[in-house]
Amino acid sequence: MGYGSLNGVSMAPSMQDLAADARSLGALKAGADKATPETIRETAKQFESLFMRELIKSMREATMKSGMLDNPGSDLGTDLLDQQFSVAMSGQPGGLSDLISQQLARQMGVEMPGNGANSDNTPVAVKAPDSLTSKTGADKLTASDAALTPVKTKKAPTATQAEFVAKHSETANKIEKATGIPASFMLGQAGHETGWGRHQIRNKDGSNSFNLFGIKAGASWTGKVAEITTTEYVNGVAQKKVAKFRAYASFEDSFKDYARLISDSPRYSKAKEQTKSVTAYASGLQKAGYATDPEYAAKLSRAINTTLQLRRAQVQV
Repeated sequence: MGYGSLNGVSMAPSMQDLAADARSLGALKAGADKATPETIRETAKQFESLFMRELIKSMREATMKSGMLDNPGSDLGTDLLDQQFSVAMSGQPGGLSDLISQQLARQMGVEMPGNGANSDNTPVAVKAPDSLTSKTGADKLTASDAALTPVKTKKAPTATQAEFVAKHSETANKIEKATGIPASFMLGQAGHETGWGRHQIRNKDGSNSFNLFGIKAGASWTGKVAEITTTEYVNGVAQKKVAKFRAYASFEDSFKDYARLISDSPRYSKAKEQTKSVTAYASGLQKAGYATDPEYAAKLSRAINTTLQLRRAQVQV
């Protein structure tokens, strides 16, 4: 079958075949057990292709036919053309497949590269987004940042992480001046707790609780509460539980409450004394019971080191 162009849509054959084809369906099934970004993206494209095919089919059925040229042969040709249309129109940037990919990635716990990243997927450590190069008070290293040497992480920081750090740096800097808790420590922990802003705690009505640090609402809390299902570790085993978390009026209130908790609670006094070391601070929080995840200290250390790399990149650009 020859392929041309119709209404600006390229009909050239591509690597993406429709799942209705037995061969491409078999290839998709073969990779289904591998939770990789590539598999998720391809699956999302197939979903969008099938959706577009049904949409085109419904549009044709709603169109009055002349009857003169209608026959099984023309119907087959039209169906094949529609199939190619659905393939050509799927997988476009900002389309339905992007939304499906994000949803699947969240459900499967897979980090998709390039979420909000530069179109050329350049690591942030090499090419910083515009949000990091703005000449504001947020792009200057604090005393704690300058004193700490970040441990290079295995993966280069992503644009999503960079945007999160840039968004909250000014507030974190202000809280550090008032409490002495390093801004990068707070930013790293907030990034870890929220998936760098992608998984924030929501109120019942869907509004943002502004809780960046996963602080629960205990008996002493008199403010608003957001109730969600969360993962807790009991004897090292992950379990889903419904828990109540503090809700705030702003992100700044969340930073202030976190700093107050770390500074005023005897429970975290030893961790507060370890702010000259990333690993010591993270270990201190885990030992004090900040989280039930047995790997919390290691994960938090990586997040803080990522933040330190990003904040150093801000002043080097």
